[in-house]
Amino acid sequence: MSKKVHIKTYGCQMNVYDSKRMADVLKPHGYELSDDAENADLVILNTCHIREKAAEKVYSEIGRLRATKDEKAADGKNMFIAVAGCVAQAEGPEMMRRAPAIDMVLGPQTYHRLPDMLKAAEEQRTGGRRSARVLDTDFPVDTKFDHLPDDSTFDGPAAFLTVQEGCDKFCTFCVVPYTRGAEYSRPVADIVAEAKRLVAKGVVEITLLGQNVNAYHGDDGQGGTASLGELIAELDKIEGLGRIRYTTSHPRDMDDELIFAHRDVASCMPYLHLPVQSGSDRILDAMNRKHTREDYFAIIDRLRAANPDLALSSDFIVGFPGETDEDFEATLDLVRRVKYAQAYSFKYSPRPGTPAAILEEQVPEDVKSERLARLQDLLNEQQLAFNEASVGKEMDILLEREGKYPGQLLGRSPYLQAVHVDVSSADNALDAGADKPYSEYMGRLVRVKIVESGPNSLKGELVSTLS
Repeated sequence: MSKKVHIKTYGCQMNVYDSKRMADVLKPHGYELSDDAENADLVILNTCHIREKAAEKVYSEIGRLRATKDEKAADGKNMFIAVAGCVAQAEGPEMMRRAPAIDMVLGPQTYHRLPDMLKAAEEQRTGGRRSARVLDTDFPVDTKFDHLPDDSTFDGPAAFLTVQEGCDKFCTFCVVPYTRGAEYSRPVADIVAEAKRLVAKGVVEITLLGQNVNAYHGDDGQGGTASLGELIAELDKIEGLGRIRYTTSHPRDMDDELIFAHRDVASCMPYLHLPVQSGSDRILDAMNRKHTREDYFAIIDRLRAANPDLALSSDFIVGFPGETDEDFEATLDLVRRVKYAQAYSFKYSPRPGTPAAILEEQVPEDVKSERLARLQDLLNEQQLAFNEASVGKEMDILLEREGKYPGQLLGRSPYLQAVHVDVSSADNALDAGADKPYSEYMGRLVRVKIVESGPNSLKGELVSTLS
């Protein structure tokens, strides 16, 4: 008899990948994915430590699950609650102390051990302990990737693929080096093999993931290491893989091979997320970013020389300790000079255990809020302008899922814009005839003319199919 596992994912794309792989690990042991936590035998909360009050949100969810767990126990049924991910890594023992309903806490490097943890928890439960207690937040010598099954639960035309984990940069605001560990890059052969399996399942677009993905330096199988640019060139050889993206990058690791991949590799999408965090050299130094604003401008110039059609995205932190009005104006100036297609911006919030958390001159919340509003107004203005400039252009769109209305599908442009396409009234433009169900266009690359833009999405009309 199969069991049900419900996995709730918080945070970044890497957590999405990890959640999928946890499901893969559990599948041979009789666990099937469930969208419903109440009917699950195992609930996993895969947590992220980047956002403010991340741990508190997890505790709130555990409080809700505890009631369900108690109801099941009253009926003689077992339900296990596991907390995984970066919050688990950072606060594992404290979570076990604070929330007795938790059965397992596991870090992001140990989820391949889930079956053993479950067995230990079940044995403790069978031995009369209502709440089992299993904690595993080690950084094992052998990586989890050596133990993950080849089969994957990924479905649909777009998928994530982790190629690099960890971080050696130690930005003063960031917990990643402490929760994900040192930088590790998977061998090229392993990544290519996983990518081929995904393509065989119908995947057309793969996003390569890493905390510092462009710091990738994996074993090339010939006694050396490959850069991310070289890895992308190798993946480009896979028949059926039409699109390659990667995130998240650090300015210090943008080398020539990667820049030229945006010029020379057709499947490398013309979109780059390159976080700068601040436009002030003084704040960049306090953040330990190890680059200046002029360094960043120079990288952008080289990228746009290689590919003038490249669209850029970034991350910004507003109100870092000691940030003055002059520092903030430098950030606005950088945004105006670079011009972003989209960006993410946040108020600084202290992360326990990071150097910035104990810095003096913490910026008042009202000042942070006012600055963030001004920055987001500028970023939104630039995003809207980029979208409006798309009207009238033809683009290749990968149709990924159904839209809100009958006959409508939603896809992504090469620049990661959301594009709504009505396929129900465009059969004459296509190769399938008028009797083809619109859902059969799902997962295909199509040529679309953009006819309307909004702040967050585009509307397009089908021109032809490409795949």
